[in-house]
Amino acid sequence: MTPYEEIRVPVAGGGLAALRWPAPDPGAPVVMALHGITANALSWGTVARHLAGRVTLIAPDLRGRAASAGLPGPYGIAAHADDAAALAEALGLDRVTLAGHSMGAFVAALAAVRHRERFGELVLVDGGFGFPAPTHLSADELVRAVIGPAMDRLSMTFADRDAYREFWRAHPAFGGDAWSPEVNAYIQRDLTGEEPSMRSGCRLEAVRTDGVGLFQGEVLSAVRELPRPAVLLWAQRGLMDEEQGLYDESRLAAAGLPGTIVEAVRVEDVNHYTVLTGDKGAAEVAGALLRASLPR
Repeated sequence: MTPYEEIRVPVAGGGLAALRWPAPDPGAPVVMALHGITANALSWGTVARHLAGRVTLIAPDLRGRAASAGLPGPYGIAAHADDAAALAEALGLDRVTLAGHSMGAFVAALAAVRHRERFGELVLVDGGFGFPAPTHLSADELVRAVIGPAMDRLSMTFADRDAYREFWRAHPAFGGDAWSPEVNAYIQRDLTGEEPSMRSGCRLEAVRTDGVGLFQGEVLSAVRELPRPAVLLWAQRGLMDEEQGLYDESRLAAAGLPGTIVEAVRVEDVNHYTVLTGDKGAAEVAGALLRASLPR
């Protein structure tokens, strides 16, 4: 696994934890990478390996997750966007390339709009384009319709780390050769507590608030207001490895892709998770990050 260091920077309410995979060259470009709604910074571990030290990669644990679980609310996509800007400011970064996976892609798009001086080009990974909320669903029903299985996990307990590993290994998205040391480290970073009652460290309130926020107007419109170019890498398959992914050409058209400055690229033979954590997907993401951040 690629070595990284843990850092913490001041944000509203306390300290935001982040991981940094430093490039050997101190003058190398920097990429900031934002994780999904129940994930953590180590979801970017496979991408870090494929970047191979050509850039410095910085990935925070977003507010309410992993080592940032102790940060209080308010939560929400705008709060995460402001935290990302605070992280960039604390590290002295300007026009840093910004990436996001799933919910993190929505955060990245909003951060680029709200903090134009801090961020450069964007790489969105299976997220960033959304749809208005159905009016017949309550907030909780809406979030559960989108990430129900992930929310169920937050209320479960596990006897030990092996039990948590086996729970994830049974997930349809991580079958076959999708498991790796990086995936194991990523899921274990989420686990907290003592045996035999260990559980996810994600704060349920944060997940609920963020899930509802994905359908709000400011968040939905951000990808159409970007100040600089972006690329969207969308996975062929879905969250449960089903054939229909979150996006396809018709869904992207309905979500407003035409007329934006976003280039959409389909990534074959990956699902919503392995587009980031699998070797094939991570190599494509790393390539997009290098193209966005290195001099041309």
